[in-house]
Amino acid sequence: MIKLTNLTKIYGKLTAVNHINLDVGSGEIFGFLGPNGAGKTTTIRMIAGLLQPTEGTAVIGEYDIQREAIQAKAITGFIPDRPYIYDKLTATEFMHFTASLYDLTDAKNRIIGLLELFGLVDWMDELVENYSHGMKQRLVMASALLHEPRVLVVDEPMVGLDPRGARLVKDIFKDLASKGVTVFMSTHTLEIVEQMCSRVAIINQGNIIAQGSVQDLGRMARMQDSHLEPIFLRLTGGDEVLDS
Repeated sequence: MIKLTNLTKIYGKLTAVNHINLDVGSGEIFGFLGPNGAGKTTTIRMIAGLLQPTEGTAVIGEYDIQREAIQAKAITGFIPDRPYIYDKLTATEFMHFTASLYDLTDAKNRIIGLLELFGLVDWMDELVENYSHGMKQRLVMASALLHEPRVLVVDEPMVGLDPRGARLVKDIFKDLASKGVTVFMSTHTLEIVEQMCSRVAIINQGNIIAQGSVQDLGRMARMQDSHLEPIFLRLTGGDEVLDS
């Protein structure tokens, strides 16, 4: 459902993303990892159609995000790392506004169902400016699922969520994947990746340096039977800092 071919982004003399290739299938929860400044968010913004690649392609389903942007975005849900919502709208108003962007008619029942799912129905008529960061994050997730996307692109989904909220989101992602939705997830929370993702790619300095299952990455790092955190640190050179 997501195919990246030689995807590249260059800013002046800086190559933020360097000819990366990834192929993510339907119903897969795929982890996209890397240190700060490695190119994760740049890649995600290109997949979401918010940033134009310097070179290469990103195909969502059967649609090229640059040449067929409307069709690609119609089947994609995007959850950014920093939720932006109009503070002077209520949750209900924001959800109806989102529905109008996708030309969804008679979305009232689905809106209420999603607000219930994300534990926001009791706050649905309150202004968003009164929401906590975690509540805003859950509202953005609810709105991203409103049009029933086939692909969900997520940047740091657990930021600001309490343990109950994080557990809820993990369960929702697993349920979506079981129904064939592709979940492409970037996060620094390696424990969540280890629990949820069938495959992982690690980007460092704009290059994909490893991809496969956690077990595959462990073999690459010569750290079989290890958890993802020490594997990640070794592959990205972070263990040298810890050992120094």
